[in-house]
Amino acid sequence: MNDTSNIVPLRQPDEIDDPLTNILRAGARQLLAQAVEVEVETFLATVNDLKLADGRARVVRHGYGPTRTIQTGVGPVEVARAKVRDRGASSEGERIRFSSAILPLWARRTRSLDALLPVLYLRGISTGDFQEALTALLGKDAPNLSPAVVSRLTAEWQGEYERWQRRDLSARRYVYVWADGVFLQARMEDHGECMLVLIGATPEGKKELIGFQVGVRESAQSWRELLIDVKQRGLQIAPEIAVGDGALGFWKALDEVFPGTRHQRCWVHKTVNVLDKVPLSVQATMKKDLREVYWAPSRASAEAAIDVFAEKYCAKYGRAVDCLAKDRDALLAFYDFPAQHWDHLRTTNPIESVFATVRHRTVRTKGSLSPTSAKLMVFKLVITASKTWRRLKGTNQLPKVIAGVRFNDGIEVIHVPANHAA
Repeated sequence: MNDTSNIVPLRQPDEIDDPLTNILRAGARQLLAQAVEVEVETFLATVNDLKLADGRARVVRHGYGPTRTIQTGVGPVEVARAKVRDRGASSEGERIRFSSAILPLWARRTRSLDALLPVLYLRGISTGDFQEALTALLGKDAPNLSPAVVSRLTAEWQGEYERWQRRDLSARRYVYVWADGVFLQARMEDHGECMLVLIGATPEGKKELIGFQVGVRESAQSWRELLIDVKQRGLQIAPEIAVGDGALGFWKALDEVFPGTRHQRCWVHKTVNVLDKVPLSVQATMKKDLREVYWAPSRASAEAAIDVFAEKYCAKYGRAVDCLAKDRDALLAFYDFPAQHWDHLRTTNPIESVFATVRHRTVRTKGSLSPTSAKLMVFKLVITASKTWRRLKGTNQLPKVIAGVRFNDGIEVIHVPANHAA
């Protein structure tokens, strides 16, 4: 007998009925289960030769673990972990175990969600609001992404950060470096945390995060500690050129740790400094004249443009002219490198663009995180963003280094590490 009912269930106001999402989740559940099955069968094939005394297989299937819910980008997906049994182990130490790479033992979220949390924080969402912000995407209550879970994640990120800080750099070589200090104020402290950031370009043209350290201010001592740290971990060959703003602390420390590295002042910062010394009514015209300098097709043309600038403004705006002239050589150093790299070397944009969200976060909300947690959030964001950084153009023109020897324009230049000097 078939029961019939005329009761129609009503959707609650806070529930989202999306058939497409339901189909995606069902498909994800099926694909995940199939992948786990293939993984355990592959493992069993590798130990198929192991037999017991009576000829039976030593390692066999042993059912499934409890069903658990994994948070994914399409919402919660239920899955059970496959288990195996070692029937021939005489002791616990000899037991053969199966560990799933797809579904780790304690996994509750996909790694992409862990990477999403720093982005949400830097977009102005407090940790207490993560659950509400992700409800529409991940389902009601967004399980496994509560503030307590975020706190545990920051503890994991602390360990990752410490391992990253200790990594060996002896096999690395950076021809160009960009340096800048980024200020982040958390929890309304009366002073800002200064994040010292060092990004480098390898001879293959790939940009990488070299150093990331937090100090109270952007001082010579803070930069010295960062540069000495990367040098002690193996970065012995000095970069060809360093790009930075007018922070004297960095340039002083650079000359002490890597005295052979040339200076390139950031044109964006210098333009702001020059325009700050003239009335607002003059700034638009002066900015156009400054652009004629750093967009010049050659160093000679840039030198001539600076002379024209000085002649045009020296009578009324001598302070602005002096501000430009005192760093003349450092502002034009990029012209001595391949023209394909000028766009990269004119400014500290590789750092500015990445940390724009950090400044945005500081303005929007002084937040719910401690300075340490904010630092870890920013670190995770930068590590994630570094995978998509734009490579240098014309990488075939970068200096090549073999066993401490740099070959550039057919000239062999020997670099002797300081601790090997006679």
